[in-house]
Amino acid sequence: MSMTWTGVMPAITTPFAADGEVDHDFLASHALWMVEAGCTGIVALGSLGEAATLSVPEKLDVLRTLAKALDGRVPLVAGIAALSTDEACGLAQAAAEVGCAGLMVLPPYVYSTDWREMRAHVAAVIQATDLPCMLYNNPIAYRTDFRPEHIEELAQAHSNLVAVKESSADIRRIAAIRHRLGNRLAILVGVDDIIVEGIAAGATGWVAGLVNAMPVESVRLFDLALRASSPDLPPAAQAPVRAEVDSLYAWFHALLTLDTVPKFVQLIKLVQQQVGHGHERVRAPRLVLEGAEREQALALIAEKLALRPRPRA
Repeated sequence: MSMTWTGVMPAITTPFAADGEVDHDFLASHALWMVEAGCTGIVALGSLGEAATLSVPEKLDVLRTLAKALDGRVPLVAGIAALSTDEACGLAQAAAEVGCAGLMVLPPYVYSTDWREMRAHVAAVIQATDLPCMLYNNPIAYRTDFRPEHIEELAQAHSNLVAVKESSADIRRIAAIRHRLGNRLAILVGVDDIIVEGIAAGATGWVAGLVNAMPVESVRLFDLALRASSPDLPPAAQAPVRAEVDSLYAWFHALLTLDTVPKFVQLIKLVQQQVGHGHERVRAPRLVLEGAEREQALALIAEKLALRPRPRA
């Protein structure tokens, strides 16, 4: 199916059963639950999906499950990351065969080096298929920074590089990419707690984390922020829309920051568990939260759930 890089696209978590295996039944229902709430695509095998802990056969099984469940309702995007370039290219080709509509291209796990080598790696993955690709820039997690001039160089060389997930947490990067490339690339916000600012700067999509627990609120916040930033919004509507954005963001923001800390996977899965849609189980070396760390997280979640905005009619 055609790929449109707009709207709220969950970086879907990978659920595990009590025996540690991937829970494919829940994975399928979880994806559909978020789509029914208005999400525009599913991004699998990302950092939040604990892809680094999955074997290649497990990764492909995850993609098969999601492709079957989604059945073309929204696009499925496969995160492509590996220790070696050959493995990454092979995974990209397998994702295309499974039926993915796009790829999210990451730098290699573990090894981080200069632009020449990183350019060669991501270029090989982008060229491995004809699928549209989104470059994932997350220098905090992966120690590789695709700066705006690097992104411009890649976009000029590869017509199927059509989007970038910008997770540097530097809001200025969105404006810098826009300045260099105009509308050549779609820009998607990749960290939850700058989504409103990111849209105001020119982003048109959100690869989101807390959406795994709160899809209705995530979609509502995105839609409101996009509307508030539209030059077509009538002056009379600006104040009430802005007020609703501010109110929802103020409630949601502390939860959205859970997406930006080292234990974001454990925290987001804990929120899923507390809203009754998932389990906090993670795969080692991650461990579920415990002690004061867990109690603080539970207190925050309880506080926010007690004040949760009512769904709009």
